[in-house]
Amino acid sequence: MSEKGKMMKNILVWGALICAIYACGETSKSYEQVENGVVVYPTTGSAKGLKVTFVTDDIVKVEASATTAFDTTTSLVAVPEQVSVPIDIKEADGTLTLATDELIVTINQATGQVSYADAEGNPIMSEQNEGRAFEAITVEGKAGYTMSQKFDSPEDEGIYGLGQHQADEMNYKGKNEELFQYNTKVSIPFVMSTENYGILWDNYSLTRYGDERPYTNIDQFKLYDKTGKEGGLTATYYDDQNSEHVFVERVEDIIDYENLTTVENFPKDFPFANAKIVWEGQIEGSESGLFRFLCYYAGYTKLWINGELQFEKWRTAWNPSVAKFSADLKKGEKNDIKLEWIPDGGVSYIGLKALSPVDEAVQKQIAFSSEMGQNIRYYFMAGDNMDDVISKYRTVTGKAQVMPKWSMGFWQSRERYKTQDELLGALGEFRKRHIPIDNIVLDWSYWPKTEWGSHDFDLERFPDITGMIDKIHEQNARVMISVWPKFYHNTEHYKQFDAQGWMYKRAVEDSVKDWIYPGYIGSFYDAYSSGARKMFWDQIHDKLYTKGFDAWWMDASEPDILSNASIKYRKELSTPTALGPSTEYFNAYALQNAKGIYEGQRSVNNDERVFILTRSGFAGIQRFGAVTWSGDIGTRWEDMKAQISAGINFAMSGLPYWTMDVGGFCVEKRYERATEGSEDMKEWRELNTRWFQFGAFVPLFRVHGQYPFREVYNLAPETHPAYKSMLYYNKLRYKMMPYIYSLAGWTYTKDYTIMRGLAMDFSADKKVYEIGDQFMFGPSLMACPVYVYGARDREVYLPKSAGWYDAYSGEYYTGGQTITAQAEYERMPLFAKAGSIVTFGPEIEYTTQKPADPITVVVYAGADASFDLYEDEGTNYNYESGKFTSINLKWSESAKTLTIGEREGSFDGMLENRTFRVKVISKDNKGNIDDLSGYEEVKYSGQPVSVKG
Repeated sequence: MSEKGKMMKNILVWGALICAIYACGETSKSYEQVENGVVVYPTTGSAKGLKVTFVTDDIVKVEASATTAFDTTTSLVAVPEQVSVPIDIKEADGTLTLATDELIVTINQATGQVSYADAEGNPIMSEQNEGRAFEAITVEGKAGYTMSQKFDSPEDEGIYGLGQHQADEMNYKGKNEELFQYNTKVSIPFVMSTENYGILWDNYSLTRYGDERPYTNIDQFKLYDKTGKEGGLTATYYDDQNSEHVFVERVEDIIDYENLTTVENFPKDFPFANAKIVWEGQIEGSESGLFRFLCYYAGYTKLWINGELQFEKWRTAWNPSVAKFSADLKKGEKNDIKLEWIPDGGVSYIGLKALSPVDEAVQKQIAFSSEMGQNIRYYFMAGDNMDDVISKYRTVTGKAQVMPKWSMGFWQSRERYKTQDELLGALGEFRKRHIPIDNIVLDWSYWPKTEWGSHDFDLERFPDITGMIDKIHEQNARVMISVWPKFYHNTEHYKQFDAQGWMYKRAVEDSVKDWIYPGYIGSFYDAYSSGARKMFWDQIHDKLYTKGFDAWWMDASEPDILSNASIKYRKELSTPTALGPSTEYFNAYALQNAKGIYEGQRSVNNDERVFILTRSGFAGIQRFGAVTWSGDIGTRWEDMKAQISAGINFAMSGLPYWTMDVGGFCVEKRYERATEGSEDMKEWRELNTRWFQFGAFVPLFRVHGQYPFREVYNLAPETHPAYKSMLYYNKLRYKMMPYIYSLAGWTYTKDYTIMRGLAMDFSADKKVYEIGDQFMFGPSLMACPVYVYGARDREVYLPKSAGWYDAYSGEYYTGGQTITAQAEYERMPLFAKAGSIVTFGPEIEYTTQKPADPITVVVYAGADASFDLYEDEGTNYNYESGKFTSINLKWSESAKTLTIGEREGSFDGMLENRTFRVKVISKDNKGNIDDLSGYEEVKYSGQPVSVKG
């Protein structure tokens, strides 16, 4: 072969080799292996890059990008990943398979669709094909994307979580929820399924779960006035609801008076103080199907469709809520509609919007859509049960701490103790009457009137704050103080933040005045700045912590810079943040605010557990010593009922500590004016009694609200059934402290959930999926609050199990049935699960009064049972280094024997020797929680001992 021929052959060989290498490079470029996962570059669909990595062998992090680059900013929600996960990766026929010991994840390399199966290949759920979308957006000069992700999931599952919302919905399968923060609304972008998986959507902007469309005004319908003329509904404005004098009547094709901007569209000079407005006529849909309505209301509100009342509710004028309902409409068919509204205040809010029908299969998909982010990031987690899923959630977002033992006792608060004498007088009255209490609260406005944010005290009303705190501690109680992230612009603290660029300035620039007469100007600090968080803590430390306060009440942490502002203006008031525009960081303020307090306190005193009560929250806030309460809810029976499902779903969002204003915060005027012997006074007392009964079985037991005063002795005289009932449940809570504090310990040792939707323990019983008015308090007790005035019984569903015992009578019932449970005034239905254990301690008036000795172990027989009795030092973080004890109490149904196991662990001050009293309740041996006699007593020194039942 000539030299030229050889050269040509070499060129061809090298060319082929280069082409092969290039081709191989292209093939390998179909995915790249990275630590704990892969990166894929889909060829179709909106995502150009997809990264799938394992956090553990049963937790998957998915990141999808509209470009081939991924967001490198640190998640505010997730804790750093530290585990190396062995993965078996296989590629075949355009599909990547990633397998661990627990999960099989498949990725369609062309579309980027991700599907999940268990280790045996049984499907769990999947992203929807072409279910991912991006749309470019630029806000305040920062580029990002609106984004959405849809999932196909089992049709018959139950879905729970999403935080705390007020529409009284339990199972979110097929439901819609807007996720943003608002007084009484806490949004957590996490859902958990009865199929034992969860999805955490890691995005901080306004997000919609379910239908990605916003609710829109009623002009989407054909509207007819009360005479039948097309164009709108008849709106009649009565300026005197008593005489029904008409101020003006007009036709309106939208009802949108939901915020400070849109209320300007009301008739000019209309007097709201004693008014009534009625909208009536007909609506006609442009298609047939189920229309979903959302009514935003404050004041007294009723709505009828075709003469059928859809709801009747009240909220105080300044703090609206929402009502949801659905109507099945036929295309071209007229339907009567009437909305009656009594504003109940000088300025109030009302709105009615709807979503047009979607296919039922589409409605049942799990879907998240967010206003702004850099790329999609979510975590999929699978577990053996729903508790295991919660544990995975906390693996991603951080462990919950064990709350201090004193915090699990009773909290007394009111809006507000105006002087130190009032506060000390209230605590003294509790001690005088021997009513158990551990905590009392100093609410807002203890500062000089013009110095909000100074953290100073008005010396005329609080002349000796250190002395006040000392007297509280001398009476074996703790004190929590309200601290807002708000600062009047004239205060030195405001100026310190402002000098560093750490204040949101728009409210000051717009001269926004607050509600303190005659109105003062101020704003909130930027909690997204690490420097600002440190300054916030430093100011609190110097002015408050050094005086001896025990706990922090972080009010208005949404942030609520201006109540009832539109969401658009809310964003303008809180931007820019240190991390970017508020549009992108709209929902995580409370998380960052709590982070600053938690890290600040632990940096100066790691021997005292942090306790934060916050009005808002977000995924991961449990790692910052935070409890969330449900905000300024109304004093209404429907509000009480709504707190049951709200609290359950909040807990099933992975956050174990929740509470509410027992009795409701915002008070109907009829209760403010109620006199002794009146019907309103009777209802007021019964409402507070029923709410108190419910409150004794939520994680934190706390009474709070506006006038009338909420101390038990102010609610009713001690001879009244209301007083007797509230005292009974207070004392019962304290007797159950060994059980309750064990549950608190488990939130750390087992990632446990204290307030439990029935689906968590009885997921095989599909009848429990929709039940939002019963819940498990720990593993043993089912609480069934009474939320109807005058009711002396209620229906209770007893889930399928080994059976149930009435806690008061000891009567046994088989599971899987609905019964009518007795609910006399002084008692709330309470049932113990057959095959469970409850531990009781001595009667005490505060948690440190005496050791938990003896402990009465009540066994509810019928099945095997186990309970781990947790104890530690109560106030410090030594449990994090293993200084706690666990004693396993195990009941064998076949042997009819309780075994008290070997004590595991130790801590300073633990009881080396103690007494257990064992009482077994069975079908044939009735017993009740009011009589713990008839026990077998054993001495215990840390070694196993058995007791025959």
